[in-house]
Amino acid sequence: MKRFFKILLYTLGFIVLLVGAFVLYIQIKGIPKYPVEMTDAIKNLKVTVDSAHIAEGKRISSMLCRECHYSTETQKLTGSFRADIPKEFGDTYSLNITQDKTHGIGNWTDGELYYFLRTGIRPQTGAYVPPFMPKFPRMSEDDIHSVIAWLRSPDPELAADSHEFPANKPNFLIKLLCNIAFKPLPLPSRPIMEPDTTDKVALGKYVADGMIGCFACHSADLKTLNDLEPEKTPGFYGGGTVMLDLDGKTGVTTANITMDKETGIGNWTEQQFVEAVRYSKKPTGGLLHYPMLPHAGLSETEIKAVYAYLQTVPVIQNKVERYQGK
Repeated sequence: MKRFFKILLYTLGFIVLLVGAFVLYIQIKGIPKYPVEMTDAIKNLKVTVDSAHIAEGKRISSMLCRECHYSTETQKLTGSFRADIPKEFGDTYSLNITQDKTHGIGNWTDGELYYFLRTGIRPQTGAYVPPFMPKFPRMSEDDIHSVIAWLRSPDPELAADSHEFPANKPNFLIKLLCNIAFKPLPLPSRPIMEPDTTDKVALGKYVADGMIGCFACHSADLKTLNDLEPEKTPGFYGGGTVMLDLDGKTGVTTANITMDKETGIGNWTEQQFVEAVRYSKKPTGGLLHYPMLPHAGLSETEIKAVYAYLQTVPVIQNKVERYQGK
């Protein structure tokens, strides 16, 4: 019996030693770096910077980039402290994306911006950006080009500004996830085109999954997202992710927006859905709460297309406790 306990003690000690060594390895290694594999076409990319592309890029970015990168202090996209990022990811700052050549993206080429937005890899260093920075592997070529055109535009919010927050310090969880779960995304194997606007379901799928990324919040957990195949994300559109408010306090559990009649939006009319998405109006009265912001940049046609698409998404019965704050 003594021999048994001695072996057990040695085994447990060995396991503890292995775990400790693994933790130390991840802590020292940090977030991995990857080879930067830009094609010649991407390296030489020059987007068309005209009024149409700038306007479309501004429209798209108003619902994506601006929400995180805008600073009320500088009134520019110099970044901000993101108290709404879950605490488990540590303290997080969004970065300066103004045209400043040192502290912003003024020295980035169009190809580098394209590569970064697609893969999540910084072309200058090979560093991978953690999961709270969205990647856009399913956005159309023209839409990504429009975003880049807008970043090159004379928009006052993008004017060069040297304001800079402290560098993010990833905690152990982020380092671990980036080593074993979150990986850079591959470049599209062929150009991604926007669907025909006459195909409502295809257009809605593109807007919801490819452009805006609605599924990212309205699924089970931010840590289990599948950016390449959104429909394989656990709890796809069934909601349940707990989101923080801008003060870093627990705010809203994301809604089930599948067409379940008891726990989802199966009883909503198309017009109620339009008003909820575009103006944050609840069908029962009042306004939806942060982080669900009005998506006024989406056209009524696009929102109705999303509604049509959601009618094709598998129904999930998931009762979400709704936010009861003021």
